[in-house]
Amino acid sequence: MAKRVFSGMRPTGKLHLGHLAGALTNWVRLQNEYECLYSIVDWHALMSDYADSSKIRDNSKEALLDWLAAGLDPEKSIIFVQSHVPQHAELHLALSMVAPLGWLQRNPTYKEQILNIQNKDLSTYAFLGYPVLMAADILLYKAEMVPVGEDQNAHLELSREMARRFNNFYGNIFPEPQTLLTPTPKVPGVDGRKMSKSYGNAINISDTAEEMWEKIRTMITDPARQRRTDPGDPEKCPVWDIHKVFNNDMEQRQEIIKGCKTAGIGCIQCKKMLMAHIKEIMAPIHERRRYYESHAENLRDIVLSGAEKAKVIAQQTIDEIVEAIGFVPRK
Repeated sequence: MAKRVFSGMRPTGKLHLGHLAGALTNWVRLQNEYECLYSIVDWHALMSDYADSSKIRDNSKEALLDWLAAGLDPEKSIIFVQSHVPQHAELHLALSMVAPLGWLQRNPTYKEQILNIQNKDLSTYAFLGYPVLMAADILLYKAEMVPVGEDQNAHLELSREMARRFNNFYGNIFPEPQTLLTPTPKVPGVDGRKMSKSYGNAINISDTAEEMWEKIRTMITDPARQRRTDPGDPEKCPVWDIHKVFNNDMEQRQEIIKGCKTAGIGCIQCKKMLMAHIKEIMAPIHERRRYYESHAENLRDIVLSGAEKAKVIAQQTIDEIVEAIGFVPRK
């Protein structure tokens, strides 16, 4: 039997090419190899957006459209919205009963979110307990594998610690989720920094080909290339970093390296080459996205059906916990 994989994404805005090259491409591949559950974790979005939750619903829809456009298949994966499965909140409560305060305060996720989320009051119980909800998401399905990049491995450690601690009190209920290391290529934004919606430098999956080209056309390049005749260094150019992700024509990539270093090609020509590859990759993705945009009823069916499937697994876990803790039986 295939191992079970769980992963989720907060619905905080439109997804971009960084998401596509990283998480989404990996998720699509994994659904052919494992039993996969993918969740739009809207409770996590509320953690940071509690003062204004008006965008969570629309952001959840946009995330789902991008997931399906990228190739996630509801026939292969269980795709659902976190809040549709109330067992997430119940396990979060159970785990919070045994979660040491020191673990939460030293968890890298806690420190990372403090740095990344600006202009919001995060001095809340929910924010401190954010890693416990993350652990609940994973442990609820007894997921054996969680896909993360190399820099995110530490985030899983608290989930493993929570599993060990809970098992120590109440018996061997949870397997310890293992890291499924997945490639996370570097995809810079139009200003050269890491592509991020918070920086306003993203090329979104939902952007049309024309909108993508306008963003790529104006991207910064190697600062040394002030004029067309100036030689450059591809390794100092954000456009080249995107070539390495989306351009699989190795012969052309060698031509670009040579052309850049000798000023044989200009930056606009290089960008046009990149756009040709992105346009080819995005064509079927945009086609799927347009289909689901025009069949909104399918979106609701997908997440509701996914939630029902997820609930079956989740309730089995909750029933075990009720028995192990010694609560009054519910049946």
